[in-house]
This record gives sequence, C-alpha cells and structure tokens, in this order.
Amino acid sequence: MKHLITGGARSGKSRHAEQCAKDSGKTLIYLATGQAKDEEMAARISLHKNQRGPQWTLIEEPLHIAAQLEKYSSCEYCIVLDCLTLWLSNCLEDDCWATEKAKFIDTLAQSQSDIVLVGNEVGSGVVPLGELTRKFVDENGWLHQDIAGHCSHVTTVIAGLPLTLKDPGH
Repeated sequence: MKHLITGGARSGKSRHAEQCAKDSGKTLIYLATGQAKDEEMAARISLHKNQRGPQWTLIEEPLHIAAQLEKYSSCEYCIVLDCLTLWLSNCLEDDCWATEKAKFIDTLAQSQSDIVLVGNEVGSGVVPLGELTRKFVDENGWLHQDIAGHCSHVTTVIAGLPLTLKDPGH
C-alpha cells in the first residue's frame, strides 16, 4: 500500500500519517527529511521525536530518500516519509532535484514496503514573484501528481479532518 497525504501547514497530515502507519500493524519506520538548521527547527524536530515514541525507528535523510526506501523495501515495514516538501527544498538547494526525483519515483514504484508519504499543498495561493519560488511550487505540484499515480490511497487533511481523494475500497 502506498498512501499520499497532503494538506496545508499544521493541518494534521503528519498525525494522520502516523496513525495510518500504526494501523498497519507493521514495523514502523519514520523517514524524516527535515534538517535542524536553526534553533526553532531543532526544537520542532525534538518535539516530533518525543511525540512519536520508541516504537518508531527514525531515519533522518534530507536528500537521498530513494536509497533509504530501497534499503527498507520489505513487506514487514510501514514507512512514513515526512516531508516531501522539505525534501524538495533540500534537493533544489543542493542542485540534485532531477536525479533524486527520478530515483525516488522509480524506487517508490518498486518498493515492497507500505509507504505513507506526507507533503504540503503549496500551490493554492498567489503565484510567487521569484523564479525559484515559482519553480518550487511547480515542482511540488508535479511531484504530488507523479506520486498520486503510484499510490492506492490519496488523502488531503484540512483542519485535522482527512478527506479521501483516492481509495480502491470506495
């Protein structure tokens, strides 16, 4: 099962993703893409680690997520990948986006693990003024579209409420 969960900042999408993973009954892996580049982000990361608890194996990987998905490709695992949007930012900053995205999409399609992917919806507002921010919004939208094509389930979360967009059972 591959499940894409999108939504705005602080919409409840990570909490929903974690619950979906717990409900799988599988060994839990949290693949985190955030980096503690300042004190505020370090505090956020620490808070999230403490909230999740010891049943999660944490892997922090800001760029090469395909390699981690490949390493843990087994039907015994449920992996929460949080967050696609930070991963995109990291890759654009490191100038490795095209290569890493291609590896990721290929690995996602081949993985034997259940994977719950978390990403922000960012293209619903005003069109950004700068070239880089427009590229970011475009790439984020295309990434979510590509991933949704590989997922059996797609959910958006608004105000803590999950809304099913794609589910083979409905």
